[in-house]
Amino acid sequence: MQLGASGNDSLETKFVMLGLTDIPALQPILFVIFLLAYIATISGNFSILAAILIEPKLHTPMYFFLGNLSILDVGCITVTVPAMLQQFLSNDRSIPYRSCLSQLFFFHLLAGADCFLLTVMAYDRYLAICQPLTYSTRMSWGIQKASVGMSCVFSFTNALTHTVALSTLKFCGSNVINSFYCDLPQLFQLSCSSIQLNEQLLFVASAFMGVAPLVLITLSYAHVVAAVLRIRSAEGRKKAFSTCSSHLTVVSIFYGTGLFSYMRLGSVEASDKEKSIGVFNTVISPMLNPLIYSLRNPDVKGALKRLLIGK
Repeated sequence: MQLGASGNDSLETKFVMLGLTDIPALQPILFVIFLLAYIATISGNFSILAAILIEPKLHTPMYFFLGNLSILDVGCITVTVPAMLQQFLSNDRSIPYRSCLSQLFFFHLLAGADCFLLTVMAYDRYLAICQPLTYSTRMSWGIQKASVGMSCVFSFTNALTHTVALSTLKFCGSNVINSFYCDLPQLFQLSCSSIQLNEQLLFVASAFMGVAPLVLITLSYAHVVAAVLRIRSAEGRKKAFSTCSSHLTVVSIFYGTGLFSYMRLGSVEASDKEKSIGVFNTVISPMLNPLIYSLRNPDVKGALKRLLIGK
């Protein structure tokens, strides 16, 4: 098989996904499980979004960013799960070369925007707790829109760079991807071209979109913790920590699974483990996010309750 730069002259223009399992008896069960997970994720995130839109109390920068995060989570799971559900129903597990590149592009676009948005949310908490007198000025409506817009621009640039660089590679020999969606580590293993440039681009992107945001988040919360510990009232400390704990939980899940996925490039023997991490990163994390924010936030819980009972 030859794909990539000379794909138009090739007879074979498809990859084959191994998916999560090749045991026929498990496929209907997995189909039901992931269908329910997909429905739960869509319902949960849109419920959060609806609560933010209709509840005036939630018209603040923190919940504006949370609403955008919910949209990104819906996008992330939609890029991967519907295609996986189709694989469970069909004996044809092939995916066209261009569809594979499209899936990779949109996944990195949405996941990258997640990275920057989580960083902006940490900065928002830092300003709200450590710089309350200047909060309204430094987190104005214009700055909120600009922050989300720049997150999308940076993420778009990163996703397009990886997709274009990958499209220059040639794939020969095996066209089997031991995964349920197209991503860089699995495609690098199939390339018969040099992937040195691609790995360098991924290294730079990991530093810019992974390490740097994580450092900024850590610094923001280091200042937040120091400020909260200076609060004399136990009730005040509890309230301040409650506004940050949900976000910290989401950050830990997102970066924990993401770093594991991209720090094992070239490790063929770890591919089955990477499937589990991939499921956690693309399915479970977007499904848990609305649950985490609603369970640990009384304002969101109250808005959701009023939304559900129609008041």
